[in-house]
Amino acid sequence: MDPRSPESRSRGLTGLVLGKFLPPHAGHLHLLAAARAQVDRLAVVVGSLKREPVPGALRFEWMRELCPRDDVFHLTEELPQEPHEHPRFWELWTAALRRFLPTGPDVVFTSESYGDELAKRLGARHVCVDNDRKAFPVSGTAIRRDPMAHWEFIPECVRPYFVKRVVVYGPESTGKTTLAKRLAEEFRTEWVPEFARDYLDRKGAWVEPADFPLIAAGQIATENAAARRARRVIFCDSDLNTTVIYANQFVGACPVWIERSSRIRPYDLFLLCEPDIRWTPDWQRDHPQRRAYFREWFRARLDEQGRSWRSVTGEGEARVASAMAAVESLLRK
Repeated sequence: MDPRSPESRSRGLTGLVLGKFLPPHAGHLHLLAAARAQVDRLAVVVGSLKREPVPGALRFEWMRELCPRDDVFHLTEELPQEPHEHPRFWELWTAALRRFLPTGPDVVFTSESYGDELAKRLGARHVCVDNDRKAFPVSGTAIRRDPMAHWEFIPECVRPYFVKRVVVYGPESTGKTTLAKRLAEEFRTEWVPEFARDYLDRKGAWVEPADFPLIAAGQIATENAAARRARRVIFCDSDLNTTVIYANQFVGACPVWIERSSRIRPYDLFLLCEPDIRWTPDWQRDHPQRRAYFREWFRARLDEQGRSWRSVTGEGEARVASAMAAVESLLRK
């Protein structure tokens, strides 16, 4: 019976899509859309193993976001991955899937040859979608190997996992904002403004101890949002290390959670802007004579944390060229 026929619709067909989604990509979304068009209810099972390179819990959350109207389940049992690995391979997999679908599914949708046998074991029909990958020539393996080359196939919610994060970093009045904006233009991507600057402009007063948690949380939130829109790389005009340094400088202490978070936030490269350009005064800057001192403080935190960083020097286009060379090297890795 055709699953799209009125007779099939009247009894409420259930479909199943099983996958690792390692990571989810446009090919998976194509498969899911084809499945939804043919059934009344769709169950999506995310199978994961502890040894796999992308955490299963994260993939499960991605699929829940990508499939808000479907029933998304997380299969965490350490099951064999190929029939030759265990004599009861199909029995184990059928039993595991039955825990999510005790009486179904009616239709199994895959883009793989194993779909015929899986559907047979579950008493269902198999519909194979784009088995030769003509519609979307991509795979999870290809994305993990070179996400930059397959960026167009990666869903927005997944991109922050792969995006390269570059912090434009250093003491006051070293051209960080100008450089972050310019790099974003050159690489046709997003940049994250320094949250503290806009926050204090709106406040219209000097920073106080209670401001630092709000500044740190705001910096994290704006960066996370921009990472979804980014194209391969994102440029951050500040980070939590900067918050820690200025909290200790201005109020003598920094909340523990900010200090801890500053050490584990994932960044791929820091561009340490050297204080070799002219000081530009404004009301939020008050240490023109101490830029070299702060530069050493900024550098020391990077070395202590084992961060990758490059010094950015020169004026005008020379400064931009220095930074771009470091970023291009990062993207080629």
